[in-house]
Amino acid sequence: MTEEEAQAWLRAEYDVSRETWERLEAFNALLRDEMQRQNLISRASADSLWARHIVDSAQLLRYAPTPDSGKIWLDLGTGAGFPGMIIAILTRYQVRMVESRKRRVEFLNDVIAKTGIAEHASVIADRLENVESFPVDVISARAFAPLERLIALSHRFSTKNTLWLLPKGKNAVRELKGLSPKRQKMFHVEHSLTDPDAGILVGKG
Repeated sequence: MTEEEAQAWLRAEYDVSRETWERLEAFNALLRDEMQRQNLISRASADSLWARHIVDSAQLLRYAPTPDSGKIWLDLGTGAGFPGMIIAILTRYQVRMVESRKRRVEFLNDVIAKTGIAEHASVIADRLENVESFPVDVISARAFAPLERLIALSHRFSTKNTLWLLPKGKNAVRELKGLSPKRQKMFHVEHSLTDPDAGILVGKG
């Protein structure tokens, strides 16, 4: 997927308003500027920011319920803002982004302030182990931890109706097979739009 194809897909898939598009472009600019001070994404992927990171994050919404003002999306290890910041810009989910690294927390808070999404986006600046439990509607994690550890750390935020959206790249099937049979039944694998060899684990419960 080229950068032009990625932008066209976003516009077609989500009927992006001018205001939302301006927020995406502002985030893009803030990220590129911050990369001069800290390593947020690989230099190699910076030239494919729309395809490798923005659309790669936005595609998770294809599997998520339509958000209302009360639905909570918990994103683990948000890092440079993927997928949590993209979900917050594109939707009205109450997005809670867990990130423990101080400089990345400062960057995420700066993006929230400058894109005007503070009403429904916030950063939890701590390790997940230290965060008090609360029920959420969606849990996502792009590069947080191996699957078994990820579930062990975060299952206390889930209910029987919680949706799990976990991009796992080329390791999706292998990581899924490493779970207990009971937990394997929670998930199925969807193919990524941005990488035909990559998988997204979609689960419930």
